[in-house]
Amino acid sequence: MAGIVYDARRIKAYGGLLALGEIADETKEWCDELWEELVFDPGLLEELVFYLEHRFLMDKVRCEGYGLTDLYIWQMNRYNLIGDSGKNTDACNKDRMVLHAFRDMVEMKRNPAAYVRKLTMGRGMDQA
Repeated sequence: MAGIVYDARRIKAYGGLLALGEIADETKEWCDELWEELVFDPGLLEELVFYLEHRFLMDKVRCEGYGLTDLYIWQMNRYNLIGDSGKNTDACNKDRMVLHAFRDMVEMKRNPAAYVRKLTMGRGMDQA
């Protein structure tokens, strides 16, 4: 076993991601694709570990001024609009929204302008 680097934290985080994915009704394949992105982004991996341990977002990772909490709230607002409820109901899968916030941050880092347009509906952060 000499020369093998064993990172129990990553193994635990992967297990936690799979468990969260199961609760969120996401497939193992979907979770594996997200994991492949997170494992190469130390900031997002740290955010995931923190979320799994504390069940809230640390919100340290930023892209264009937006953090995971902003993406989570955007997910929530989209759910409310689609459900035409004006509020999140018991049927709202918040664990799924958290996972999708992580996925959105991965994508936002690749194409920030597209996500800023989605998040602001073309208005900009400081405009009403």
